[in-house]
Amino acid sequence: MTPAAPLSRDAALARLLDDPSLAVRRALLAHFSAQPRDAVRLLSALARDARNPLATVAQGYLDELRLSDPAEDFRTLIRTRSYELETGALFLARVVEPDLTHARINDPLDRWAERCSELITEPSSAREKCRVINRVLFHEEQLRGNHEAYMDPDNSFLHRVLERRTGIPISLSTVYLLVAQRLGLDLEPVALPGHFVVGCSLDDAPFFIDAFEGGMLRSGDEVIARLRRERVNVSPADLVPATTAEVLCRMCRNLVVHFAHAGDRERSVLFAGFVAAFEQAAQDDPV
Repeated sequence: MTPAAPLSRDAALARLLDDPSLAVRRALLAHFSAQPRDAVRLLSALARDARNPLATVAQGYLDELRLSDPAEDFRTLIRTRSYELETGALFLARVVEPDLTHARINDPLDRWAERCSELITEPSSAREKCRVINRVLFHEEQLRGNHEAYMDPDNSFLHRVLERRTGIPISLSTVYLLVAQRLGLDLEPVALPGHFVVGCSLDDAPFFIDAFEGGMLRSGDEVIARLRRERVNVSPADLVPATTAEVLCRMCRNLVVHFAHAGDRERSVLFAGFVAAFEQAAQDDPV
């Protein structure tokens, strides 16, 4: 019988990450502190892989050691072209709040989805389920569009939207999408010129949810007519679903403008760099 090949150093360290022993944890912290560059490389790779059961543990070590560079983590996520909306929104928010935990986003979304689940009676159409989501988000939890301070950068960061109960169309639509996702309802982001809505093509007649306007349900023709009344050049072709990459990139584009408006040139330039990274990743993506 051929003996098993020895574990690589990284693999051996990774196997110890979730060891319950306090002594092992202290030894790992000491080792990572002594070799920060190698620690960031190993732990960041593990933390970015959402399918790896060690991802959360690795992120915990990065947070405790204060080794992670949130801006670089987000750039790396962009380059991987492996996008998931909730993870992407979390990494984006950590650029401005490095200590942000996943729980601050996950917990309220889980709680609101659970409340929706309590109110949904089966069989229900997708439209009926969306009306329940509307009741929970916009009536019980009182989420609303921030008409008064639309340019406030906090409107784009998911944890701040969840805490303040206010945001702009893209961030409120993201909340809606993530709650629906927890309910097994496959809705779609729709990035219109000058606006952002949630699309549903699960029923016989497709419809759109305007999260900025309290969950108003509209047909495609009604969405287009509304925007044309505001002199936005829009066509039925604009109602196609957006990719997660396009959603995250649009969030960054908004922040370029909103931070500039707030007089924060440094962060405006930083988010412009993320937009450029998304554009480069799209060019590099194989056809």
